[in-house]
Order: sequence, then structure tokens, then C-alpha cells
Amino acid sequence: MSSSSEKSSKGVNLFLNAFDSIGNIIENVKNKTATEIKDESLPTERLFILSEEGTKKRIDFLLEKNLKEPMFLTGKKQFSDFTQLTGNIENYIGMTSIPTGIIGPVRVVGSAANGDFYVPLATSEGALVASYHRGAKACYLAGGATSICLVEGVQRSPVFKFSDLAALGPFLIWVLKQEEEFKKITEKTSRYAKLTELNANIEGNHLILTFEYHTGDASGQNMVTLCTDAICQYIIVNSPIKPKFWFIEGNYSGDKKATAMSFTNQRGKKVTSEILLPAKIVNEILKTTPEAMSEYWRSSTIGAIQSGSIGAQGHFANGLAALFLSTGQDVACVAEAAVGITRMEVTADGDLYACVTLPCLIVGTVGGGTSLPTQKECLELMDCYGVGKARKFAEIIGAVALSGELSIAAALSAGHFSSAHKKLGRKKE
Repeated sequence: MSSSSEKSSKGVNLFLNAFDSIGNIIENVKNKTATEIKDESLPTERLFILSEEGTKKRIDFLLEKNLKEPMFLTGKKQFSDFTQLTGNIENYIGMTSIPTGIIGPVRVVGSAANGDFYVPLATSEGALVASYHRGAKACYLAGGATSICLVEGVQRSPVFKFSDLAALGPFLIWVLKQEEEFKKITEKTSRYAKLTELNANIEGNHLILTFEYHTGDASGQNMVTLCTDAICQYIIVNSPIKPKFWFIEGNYSGDKKATAMSFTNQRGKKVTSEILLPAKIVNEILKTTPEAMSEYWRSSTIGAIQSGSIGAQGHFANGLAALFLSTGQDVACVAEAAVGITRMEVTADGDLYACVTLPCLIVGTVGGGTSLPTQKECLELMDCYGVGKARKFAEIIGAVALSGELSIAAALSAGHFSSAHKKLGRKKE
């Protein structure tokens, strides 16, 4: 059974390996000034034009960046291959259309994501795309956000009930000696899953076993369920002491819910992203000051604590839901993915340091809904479709979340929040 200290060390080692490969890049970014960076973002007038002509200009802009035109997303191709829906839907009657906008460039300096990305967001909330775009522009002009995927792991937590502790104890001793056999079962059950952790939690005559897996480039919920079921079937057949009953999930893993366990550890991919924004960029792009944003962050964090929030952040769920919808992720996982921390503080030079940490990003670039027509196109816009792209995608998401936190904090600190929603979030009668 792996200890928490071993797990912590593993996370630190992964970070150090990632940092060792990108440290020089980060230092080069920090040495850049806003005047050295050409602004390649979508011009504001193009972003807000809601017309056939405005849409064409935005598509042309993407083509100028050598990005593939999203034919299904733009309606130039129509979905007709219903076999693609196998495993995604039952009782199918049609498609739900959600408006999709784009922000960027989101400049990311990471261990897997390095470069400028144009990020699709699917939403019906007016002002959301504009807000995230503004935050991304501020980060871009400051040299880009440093974003690192620190550690990965998806859990499943079956629960076993016994008559008493006298029965539970020997069962647990036997189980802990079977970890190598469990790893072999995992490899036989899935081509991609790797069992990395086994932990136990005892509550009276209840035993919860938490199996943690590396799931490759898939988000992994189905994968870990099948692997854990195969392990449990082996346990029931071979263990010298039988439980009275057991369930494949004891509601302990944090699947699709905000939990303190996931917040203090990790579920999916844990990402942290940071930026140092010069006061000039805060003034000119975000229309406020580092001092005002830092003060708003302190005040809002106290409010989050008083409300009993798990974590303290502004609106992770906004950007995550929009990104999950556009790229074929399991949208219900926003419930856990939106747990995290935002921090802002003024530096000795009067600039703004900001960072976000998302410990529960359940995302994938293969499987699930990622291969559906528009979802695949949206992932391809970021070069995040397919094998070997999940860590890259997670680091981009971290930078997007940071952009959104900066923009909303700026709007609230400067008193622009209401007027922005009045301008962009209301239907014209």
C-alpha cells in the first residue's frame, strides 16, 4: 500500500522533471516585455460581430494561422454517420446546438503545451467568451502563462462490508499482499490503464479500497471501473474471508462531485498555472490596478471561506463547462474539476502575480465524446486530438482558467462586471 508521503514525493519528482525540461523557456518568457510581443489576438470588432460576415472573418483569421477549417462546426458538412454515436447516446433523436466562440491566442509555457493556442468555448452565456478572451490577451502580452501538469491519477473506491472488525482485518491483510496480482489483472483488462496506488479506509465494519490508475490519454472513468471490477471479482473468488456484500463504488472516490479528498490530493490531472502581469498591462488591458485586483481577491476569498466552499476561486466552472462541451468531455465532471484555488498578490515592483491550481481535471483526448465531429474539430484547433495529447490539453485548460480568473477579478475590482453583462449578456428586443 502506497503511503501519502510516497505519493507526495512522486508528485514533486514529476514536477521537477517537467521543470528541468522547460526551466530555460520559462526564464526566457519572464525576460520578455510586452513591446517585444506582436499582438495576434482576434480584433475586438471581429469578436463581437454576430453575422455571417463576422463569422467568415473569424474563420479566415484561423486559416491565416494555418489551422484546419472546422467544417462540421461551421455547418459546411452535416453529420450523418450514426455509427459514430455508439457508446455515446441511447434513444437518440437529434443534436443539441450550442453557440461556439473562440479566444486567443492563449500563450502557454508548459511541460507538454508550448506555444499559442486558439481555444473554442461552447456556451450560451453572453460575455463569457469576451471575458476569457480579454484575460488571455493580458497573459499573452505578458509573455504567456506558465502551466504545468503536476501529477495524474483516476480512482475507483469499492466498499466491502463485514460482520465485524475481526473479519475485516485478515481480509485487508490478504488484499494488501495482492497488489502485484492486481497490476497484472489491470494490464489484462485494459491496454492503457496502469494501477499505481492502493489505499484503504476503515470505518467500523466497512472497508473502502481506493484503486488509483494512470489512464493514458483517456479521461478514464469507464476504464477504471472495468479494471476495478475485474480486481474485485478476483478478490471475491480468492480471498480467504468473504465480505457480506460489496459495491464497485462506495461514493468515496469523488467521481462527479466536489470533495475535500480530491481537493487535497488529486483526481484526474492536477495542473497549476501562473502569470506575472506588469502593472501597465493590468491598467491598459484589464482596466484596473494590481492593488485593486489583489484586494478583491482577499475579500472574495474570505467570502468563499465563510460560505463553506471547497477551494477558493471565481468561476472555474464557466470556462471548464464551455471547454468540456466543445471538446467532448464528460460535462458532469465539471462538478469536481471546478474545485481549486486562485491567488493574486502585488509584487514589490507593483506588478500582479496570479496563479490557479486545479487538482481534479478529468479530461481526455481519446475516447468518450472526443471523436464526435465538432468535438474532434475543436480539439484539432488546439492540436489536442488523439494519443499523446492529454497532458498538453490539461496545461492549456489551466492557462484558460487563469485567463478567466484574471478577467472576472478585474471586472469586479473596477466595478465593470454589471455593465459588461448588460452590454453583452442581454437579448436585444
